[in-house]
Amino acid sequence: MGPEYQDIELASFMSTSKGYMGECGFRGGYCEAINFDPDVRVQLLKSISAKLCSSVSGQAAMDVVVNPPTSSEPSYQLFVKEKEQVLGDLKEKAKMVTETFNSMDRMSCNVVQGAMYAFPQIDMPPAALEEAKKRGVPADVMYCFELLEKTGICVVPGSGFGQRPGTYHFRTTILPPVEKLKEMLERFRIFHEQFLSTYK
Repeated sequence: MGPEYQDIELASFMSTSKGYMGECGFRGGYCEAINFDPDVRVQLLKSISAKLCSSVSGQAAMDVVVNPPTSSEPSYQLFVKEKEQVLGDLKEKAKMVTETFNSMDRMSCNVVQGAMYAFPQIDMPPAALEEAKKRGVPADVMYCFELLEKTGICVVPGSGFGQRPGTYHFRTTILPPVEKLKEMLERFRIFHEQFLSTYK
C-alpha cells in the first residue's frame, strides 16, 4: 500500500467459516499482527496461549484455506471451477435478495456486497407498532416470530444488533442454494404482504 503505511499497526483475521470457502461448522482461524508494539505483542501472545486451540478438523481445514492448490497440482482446475461456482452463486444470491426485498412494499435493503447477510429495514405500519406494544415486544421481534410461525423461515430481529431507535430491521443469510433461496424469498413475500394486510 506504499511507504506511508509500512509502519502502521495492523491485525488481520481469517476464519474457515467465512469467505468463499464457507466451511460452516469448522472452527479454525488465525490472526496476523503486523508492526505491533513489542510489549503489546507479548501480552497478545500470553492471552492467546491461555486459550484452547481449535479442533484438529478445524486446524486441518485452516491449513487447506491458507494453502490452496497451485497451478502445478492435479486438483487445481477443480479448485478453480468450484471457487468460481461458489463466488458466482454468492453474487447471484446477493443480487436476488437485495432486489426481492427492495421490491416489497414498506421494505428497503442495502446492496449485499461483502457479507453473507442482508439487513433489510421495515417501515412498520402504525397498527403493527401498536400490536407489538400490547404484546410487550419490539415490533421487529413480533415480525420475526410471526414469520417463523407462519413460514418456518428464521431471521434475526434487528433489535438484537443495537439498531437506531424507531427503526426496524432483521438479518437474514444469503447462503442457501439458489433454488431454495428463491423458494424462501417467495414464501417471505407472501408472508410480508399478509402481514401488511393484517396491520394496515
